[in-house]
Amino acid sequence: MAVIGAGSWGTALALQLARSGSKVRLGGVVELDLLEIMVRDRENARYLPGIGFPPNLNAYPDLSNCLDGVRDILVVVPSHGLRDTLNKALPLLTPESRVCWATKGFELHSGKLPHQVAAEVLGEARPVAVLSGPTFAKEVAEGLPTAMTIASNDEAFGQALATVISGENFRAYTSDDFIGVEVGGAIKNVLAIGAGMCDGLGFGANARIALITRGLVELTRLGVALGAKHETMMGLAGMGDLVLTCTDNLSRNRRMGLALASGMTVAEAQEEIQQVVEGVLAAEAVKEVAEKLEIEMPICHQVYRILHEGASPREAVGALMGRELKSEHE
Repeated sequence: MAVIGAGSWGTALALQLARSGSKVRLGGVVELDLLEIMVRDRENARYLPGIGFPPNLNAYPDLSNCLDGVRDILVVVPSHGLRDTLNKALPLLTPESRVCWATKGFELHSGKLPHQVAAEVLGEARPVAVLSGPTFAKEVAEGLPTAMTIASNDEAFGQALATVISGENFRAYTSDDFIGVEVGGAIKNVLAIGAGMCDGLGFGANARIALITRGLVELTRLGVALGAKHETMMGLAGMGDLVLTCTDNLSRNRRMGLALASGMTVAEAQEEIQQVVEGVLAAEAVKEVAEKLEIEMPICHQVYRILHEGASPREAVGALMGRELKSEHE
């Protein structure tokens, strides 16, 4: 199996696949210098230092060599890089190639989910799948107990992926709800930035759980409007991923919120974190999709205002708390 994307998450998933018995090739379309170093050092020292590659995991700086003779391909890149990565991989695919991704987020400006982008690039007939759920790269790389969800348009492919990635400390569940699994991953990063700001401002546990619970309402509201199943929003890829990302400092998005609460700008926080913070661009994409569908998402909207319109966190909290009172289930 080939994994395209040599960041922390791509490397962690490559390690898990190798740990479960697959022969794995790790490649990419950017950071090729990093891949060359991985060939030499047999670890991803930049993102996952100290975790060596097993013998059945090898890095490939050349994408054509990485994909040569490989049937199943896992793409692990940020949402803004998915279309470009798939376009670069497309000429190297065979009719038998099956493609999955662990990308989370709407495509900016088009508002498309990853499976819609993949259909445009790869066609509608190819077996595809998405992996998502409450997972931190570091813990997966270290082999700590983890569960996630795999949604596919092909039952056999989804089950095959669940089988090859599952192991002693890793369990994959299958689903046919592409939309639900992807919407959860698209929105939770925005809410996690809000949770980080909430805690950074010292608002306490009451405020944090209120944000998470009402954030789940927003996530579900948009997901169902797009065609997701309600139960998916309550599962690993929905509520599970939301709670994890909002409450643990391994989350880059939560750390972005904490940094903003301390007075840093978005650019300063991004420089300190040194990795892509998906929620920054996701806030803009979620706002566009919600407005197009006329879905009310007040927390996500206030996070957008802070990130992209210069609103202060305290001003945003005031706007949320001052909204008209209504039934919890409206």
